[in-house]
Amino acid sequence: MTLLALAELARGLVPTDEPLVFADDEGVLRGRAVFETVRVYGGTPFRLGAHLDRLAASAERLRLDVPPRDEFAAAAARAIAAGGEPDAVLRLLWTAGREGAHAPVGLVLVSTLPPDLEERRGRGLRLAVTQWATGALAGAKSTSYAENMTAQDDALRSGADDALLVAPDGAVLEAPTANVWFREGRTLHTPALSLPLLAGVTRAALCDLAPSLGYAVEEGRYELERLLAADEVFLSSSVREVMPVVAVGPTELAAGTAARELQAALRQAAAGYADGDG
Repeated sequence: MTLLALAELARGLVPTDEPLVFADDEGVLRGRAVFETVRVYGGTPFRLGAHLDRLAASAERLRLDVPPRDEFAAAAARAIAAGGEPDAVLRLLWTAGREGAHAPVGLVLVSTLPPDLEERRGRGLRLAVTQWATGALAGAKSTSYAENMTAQDDALRSGADDALLVAPDGAVLEAPTANVWFREGRTLHTPALSLPLLAGVTRAALCDLAPSLGYAVEEGRYELERLLAADEVFLSSSVREVMPVVAVGPTELAAGTAARELQAALRQAAAGYADGDG
């Protein structure tokens, strides 16, 4: 992805190639930072309020100061306008600031969308099963993402597109940057938020949209074997939206109708949101 615009809460818009983070920022030194990734449709960030809520909740988990909500929203609007791309990726970053300074730093980044999203959606994703032991910050969207990225990199090296994280007790959790779903008949299942996983904003949107398409939604604890026997499996995330899964480990799966229908409904909801009707 290409960086289109950059803003610092304290300074406003800055050139995209201008250094902004010091080497002794605690986000760099110790991972004491939180972030959000938001899909922008038609110049409007989708469900920005929910993302700001989650940013604040993650900051509280890391004992960071409360992110200034209005300042982030205003900086996001300026950066999106400066970026010049109506459909883009918006990132919000809130760090503890320089070591010993007690002055948090807020950044807003706007980037282009990954160029291969529709190609991946068309062919479906292949997931590698990864045994996963969660830490104390499970459910917080912090920049301490090294383990998630290692799992994803290992999956890519094995020839898969992404990883499916499974707890030591066999419970399906999530993907490194996405929530997991599977369909049995007209019921959609997704791991419950009581498990150590991230409460995805797109996950919540799909929970809202599914009943209008005739699907029931159930949340719970699910063994991998049940997911492998499902009628279809898919992932959801802000940037990738709804992505069908066509293989989990050696098990081949059929791309199903729910992923296609939910993707279309999500786009329709996002278009209404951008028009001010959401």
